[in-house]
Amino acid sequence: MPQTSGRKLGLAYTGLVLTPLFWAGNAVIARSVVDTIPPLSLSFWRWCLALLILLPVGLPKVRQQWPIVIQRWPSMLALAAFSVGAFNTLLYLSAKTTTALNITLVNSTIPVMVALLAWILLRDRVRPFQAIGIALALLGMLVVVSRGELAVFTRLAFQPGDLIMVAAVFCWGLFSVLLRRQSVPLHPLAFLTVQIALGVLVILPFYLLDLLFISGGFELAPDKLPPLLYVAVFPGLLAYAFWNHGVNTIGPSKAAMFMYLNPVFAAVLAGLFLGERLSVFHFIGGLLILLGLLLTTREPRVRRA
Repeated sequence: MPQTSGRKLGLAYTGLVLTPLFWAGNAVIARSVVDTIPPLSLSFWRWCLALLILLPVGLPKVRQQWPIVIQRWPSMLALAAFSVGAFNTLLYLSAKTTTALNITLVNSTIPVMVALLAWILLRDRVRPFQAIGIALALLGMLVVVSRGELAVFTRLAFQPGDLIMVAAVFCWGLFSVLLRRQSVPLHPLAFLTVQIALGVLVILPFYLLDLLFISGGFELAPDKLPPLLYVAVFPGLLAYAFWNHGVNTIGPSKAAMFMYLNPVFAAVLAGLFLGERLSVFHFIGGLLILLGLLLTTREPRVRRA
């Protein structure tokens, strides 16, 4: 079996470090522009820009596999609706009423949500330590969402943004489970291009309703272009490419460990650019989520004969 070159490994590890940094930056950008760029506008134009950048390399792959796209478009539409359509739009909506730190901590429970939904919908086997991990991570999410106050549960006084972010994580979990159940045999570039294009179509009617009757959109000024380009290029296209390369090079289990950097980067970036400060509930909730993730993504030991 050929060994992976040191250069390829170095690129993989570098990309896997940059990916959670870009994702953390996505939450910070969403929070920083929430008063100047409406969430639905940010989501819609982010993916429009990403699609325009991707088309020169993605469209030829789509043309080559067009019969598969036509045959599997219902599956692709469902996948696009939950990922490009729902997940990022809900993340941006959550930024109106919660912090970048909370967004990132709740977002960190995605592997746990995927494991939980795979157990419920696909009947995947859950080992005892994984069940404990799921419980710990969900408890950590509740600590973050309630801000460590028991009275929040008795009064049902949750921050809307935290609950919206939980819904976003749920949508990404459904996307991941559907991706396994309805695997589409497309080249990665063709898959991503079709996924983004269909996602833009899913967002479009909601964007138009928001534009015409609610927010009125935003005025495109020079200061609006950098955040739009950032969310299109870095957490969108580059993070996706880096993540896929890392998974293919070192494996999904090792790559998943780099997700633990997400709240670390978010804490630093939110502190530097938004003035957000860590509270006791962030440490408690983050620790429970970390322990839960470690148990949930832990591989079972193979007994030697």
